[in-house]
Amino acid sequence: MIIINSIKQSIVLKGKINKEDYCEIKNLEKICAERDKVSFKLELEYKLNILNKLDYEAINLNDFMFYDSETLIGYIGMNDFGGDTFEVNGMVHPDYRNKGIFTRLFSLVQDEWKKRLQQEMLLLCDNNSISGIEFIKKVTDDYDHSEYDMVLNMEAIPRLSCHNIILRNAKSCEAKRIAEMDSLLFDMDAKEDDELIKKNIENGTTFIAETNNTDIGKVRLEINDGVGGIYGLGVLPEFRGKGYGRELLLLSVDKLKEMGCVKIILQVEVNNRNALNLYKSCGFEENYVMDYYKMKK
Repeated sequence: MIIINSIKQSIVLKGKINKEDYCEIKNLEKICAERDKVSFKLELEYKLNILNKLDYEAINLNDFMFYDSETLIGYIGMNDFGGDTFEVNGMVHPDYRNKGIFTRLFSLVQDEWKKRLQQEMLLLCDNNSISGIEFIKKVTDDYDHSEYDMVLNMEAIPRLSCHNIILRNAKSCEAKRIAEMDSLLFDMDAKEDDELIKKNIENGTTFIAETNNTDIGKVRLEINDGVGGIYGLGVLPEFRGKGYGRELLLLSVDKLKEMGCVKIILQVEVNNRNALNLYKSCGFEENYVMDYYKMKK
């Protein structure tokens, strides 16, 4: 942890957040979301519940927190999911804006980026945030893509009429297979020794879909505070067009409901019409749109 002090204000830089940090950031997020009618993609639950379980010392700075006395008034988080790109999202308390707080935090983010191997940084912003988009366009106009955040209407889930596939927990010996599927499905440079792949398998959140003892796809299911998330769902190319995607999605929903979820979410690219139509047909509804802008070294 690094602390930068002034007379009244301070900046705290951390590699990992703790429960107290989580609560402070969530409170700031709530204030900003309610005042501005926007959403954020901070991945705080992921950071607190998944990353903190990894057996490593955080050598990188990932959380940039600006305090006025003891009150958190500004925050930027860096999220590294592997590969050559990481994501950045943040906010400043409405009563403290236009004072250069976000600019100062972002300069520290850029300093941290220079120390890393990643060549690209994605800046995230709710499509409805005028001030957020304006800030991003001052540093880059390289628009990358947009994603819908979708929420399942629990009253509109269709019944699963057939059971052609089974969904099972991935085994620790299958890390290589998971990495291979990630590479095929999402065009990412995944490796079997990746700590996140191994930890997700160990935590029981990674599932393999199979039929007739043949792997056809995968999905990662997580639950935090009663909210279930569906991530990395995909059917391998040679098995597409057979209805497996719909069945895998509905099986994932059933599994999350069994785990006690009261809300289920997922994200999908706006331009991915096939996936979007699939999710809508299974009861998912659009919540908000998150824009992604790219910066390159």
